Amino acid sequence: MDIKNKVCVAAVLTLVTASAFAQEKSVSAKSVKRLNRAPVNHDVLKVTLPRPTQTKLSNGLTVLLLERHKTPTLSLALWIGTGSLDDPKDLPGLAKFTADMLHEGTERRSSAQIATEVDSLGARLDSESEFGSTYTSITASSFSENADQILNLMSDVALHASFPGDELEKYKTRQLSDLEQQRSDPDFLSHERLFGALYGNSPAAVVSATPASVKAVTAEQLKQFHDQRYLPNQAMLGVAGDFDSKQMLALIEKYFGAWKQGTSNNPAVNVPTAASGFKIFLVDRPDSVQTNILGGELAVPRNNPDFIPLRVMNRILGEGTSSRLFMNLREEKGYTYGAYSGFVADTYPRPILVNTEVRNAVTDGSIHELLGELKRLREEPVPTPELDDAHRAIAASFALSLESNRELLDMWLRAKHNGLPDDYWDRYPAEIAKVDAPAVQRVAGKYFAQDRLQVVCVGNAKEIGKDLEKYGPVETYDADGKKMSK
Repeated sequence: MDIKNKVCVAAVLTLVTASAFAQEKSVSAKSVKRLNRAPVNHDVLKVTLPRPTQTKLSNGLTVLLLERHKTPTLSLALWIGTGSLDDPKDLPGLAKFTADMLHEGTERRSSAQIATEVDSLGARLDSESEFGSTYTSITASSFSENADQILNLMSDVALHASFPGDELEKYKTRQLSDLEQQRSDPDFLSHERLFGALYGNSPAAVVSATPASVKAVTAEQLKQFHDQRYLPNQAMLGVAGDFDSKQMLALIEKYFGAWKQGTSNNPAVNVPTAASGFKIFLVDRPDSVQTNILGGELAVPRNNPDFIPLRVMNRILGEGTSSRLFMNLREEKGYTYGAYSGFVADTYPRPILVNTEVRNAVTDGSIHELLGELKRLREEPVPTPELDDAHRAIAASFALSLESNRELLDMWLRAKHNGLPDDYWDRYPAEIAKVDAPAVQRVAGKYFAQDRLQVVCVGNAKEIGKDLEKYGPVETYDADGKKMSK
């Protein structure tokens, strides 16, 4: 045997030995002991966020200005207090359609002219209204020297959108194609079913437009929604970056000062009481070789004191690759490429969610482990080292976000939108650090209660249906959202 072959044999033997040793010594992720030998700084991160100046124009537009002279750039964001919750019941998607069409033409510029001007400035200009959100956002970024031009463009699409008929027809064609593809997306199907289970008849249950609403919407309806809902006295404009506040305020007055205020009826969001009784919803996709699992319950508005302990609990449960769900379902069991939890908060309760995608053959085991991790959070105090890791991870992520003008601007707009105190972000790291094991256990029991959890599985009903029935009652639907009889 020559030297080359000897080396190859030795390498193979080494790999086989290592693999066998690893299999023999494999242990549960739950039993991993944290030795804590690495040096750790236990001091609480102390920050004082750059605080924007706040003012109001005579038309009621709130203006937040945050000077930061690190780079010659600007980030701009206009939040308007309307969204999908204001959609007419028979026209879901109207708020989204309106936001999407803003940059497709104004009284002064065509869609092509808007795109050309944005490109020539090396800028960005976007608008969106997400389903479930209580605001519409128009965002922009540019070099500071182009402040006049970008504000001119931004105000034009926000105030003077014309919703041209030819562009609307093109938009409808794209939307109908997207909706058709959406029906084959298990992630969409799971969210559609879960939000329906959690919100019932509330407009918050709606997660998408429909082909009927896309076909029915007219330019006149878009214009009417815009004129009635896009009001300066229900809006905030934030600017962060390299500028002089006095000059910037003069530009904002120039381009937004003539925006006429008005009154709009914004009814309170009708959020039902928490679901009663654990239930599984099965969305049948006969050809599916894997199961998309999504579970959740309603959480809290952003200004609720429980948001902070929920933030820590979420980090421990399913945020990132060191979380319990990821370590269990991927690293220990090998059931999936990833398993996560997450939630967003607004002025009304939105869901806290857990999700993963697994092979059909391990759907049963994955549900078992997922429910087991939720039970462990409810019944067992989080060990101190794991809790400390969560505190540090959240604080570190928060500290990094302070370097971004866009993220800083988003923080302050979010605080204002949700009625948070002015010193909220200054206290945020300390409030995170205060969250102890009993607090985590309390919110886990309150917002991940076994008897209120709703679970959706999108997959092959013939392969996974019987396995799901052992956990509780199962309702089966087809991919079009129609309930199926057994």
